[in-house]
Order: sequence, then structure tokens, then C-alpha cells
Amino acid sequence: MEAILYICHGSRLKEASAQAIEFINVCMEAQPNKIQEYCFLELEAPTIEDAYDQCVQQGATRIIAIPVLLLTAVHAKHDIPAILNKMKKRYPNVDLNYGRPIGVSDKMVDILVERLEETNVRVMENSLVLLVGRGSSDPDVKRDLGHLADLLRNRLPNSQVKECYLTAASPSFTEALEMAEVSQSNQVFIIPYLLFTGLLMKSIQNSINSVENKRKKKFILCRYLGYHPKIGQAISERIHEVGEGAYVSNYA
Repeated sequence: MEAILYICHGSRLKEASAQAIEFINVCMEAQPNKIQEYCFLELEAPTIEDAYDQCVQQGATRIIAIPVLLLTAVHAKHDIPAILNKMKKRYPNVDLNYGRPIGVSDKMVDILVERLEETNVRVMENSLVLLVGRGSSDPDVKRDLGHLADLLRNRLPNSQVKECYLTAASPSFTEALEMAEVSQSNQVFIIPYLLFTGLLMKSIQNSINSVENKRKKKFILCRYLGYHPKIGQAISERIHEVGEGAYVSNYA
């Protein structure tokens, strides 16, 4: 029997964890599998180990593990696989296939455009749009967020689109705000490329508040991505491509 294991990041903020669980519950409704469990890499329960145990105890003979992460980085490449390898050794007779994170696609850019539109503030010719990623030391994160920024730039040909990061990569969000302060743009849109709320979202708001008190520029903070049907579609695609063998990372 095939099980699906959804692996979320986890947060110290209970509201973020609740949003993740609500999101996964919607994703589960779209799949026919009788065995489906969610878990968290860190900071929240159930752990990957606990949820994996639950899948096996319910009769799973094959587990499809899906990292519910926006981009491919250290968590997806190393941290999660290390735990899955340990579980594969615990249950050697249970097949394990590991899928891909959500990744870069036009679907994700559609959501970014929606987040801009729902502010009800028109993106003008001299507007500056900051696409804010979590950040990582992994160069693939900069590559992927840069690709997303390029795709968004194509949708907004008369505006500037710049990517920046909250941690571990440059330019930092603080540096981007400083650049925005001295730019010719009178309005600055800020799109948090985050799945859910959390401490990083609060950090973004605090940084905006600090610069708004100094300048007369208009800063417009968009919503984080949150649950969106197109993200649900992307998760479903990741499940199906593993199930159909289009992308399979096996554990021996």
C-alpha cells in the first residue's frame, strides 16, 4: 500500500504550524491514498520519524516523501534525506521514494502577480518590486529565486524587480531597503517569498516600519504566499511524477 509523507519545515510560531497543517489537509483531499501523514523537519511535532512510523504501522509498503519547501536547498538536499536514510534502514522492506520541492514555475509567478494585484495599488512604471526569499548558503537558492525574479520581470516590463534575502545570502533585505530608500522609485512593493507566516514575516514588517519612519516613500507589503490552489497543484505534480517514475530518488 502506497503512503504519502508530507514534510514541512516547521516554525516556532504556532500560527505558522497551524497554517501548514491546514494547507496539507487540503493537499491530502486531492489524493486517493488512504495513508497520508504530515510532519515537520524541526521545531514542531510530529517529527519525520514519528510520521514515518505511522505510515508503516498503517500498512504502507511504499512511501512517497514530498518536501513541502519552496526551493531546493540544504534542507531538501541533505537534512531531510539524512533522516529518511535512517528510516529506510529501520524499515528495509518498505520502498521509499523522495520527491522534489515545489520549485520554479509559471504557477508561482502567477501567485506573485496576484499578491501584487490584491494590494489594490497599481504597479507604476517607476515602481520597485522586492522579491524577498528566506535565503541559504546553497547557490541553487540564489539561482532559483533569480529565475523567479526574471519571470516576474517579464510580467512587469516597466518596473524594477530585485531579489533579496532574509538570511545567509546577499543582497540582504536590509541592503535592499537601503537601496530602495535612495532609488528614484516612489513606491516599493515587497513580496515575501514565504509559504506561511512566521518570525521571518514579522522581521520583514519590523524592517519596513523602521525605514518608513525615515522616508516619505510608500512601502507596500504584500501577503506571503499562503495556501493557493496553484501551490496545491504543484504539490500534486510532485507526488504524481514520483509515482509515475518521472522523477524518483530512491533509497537503497
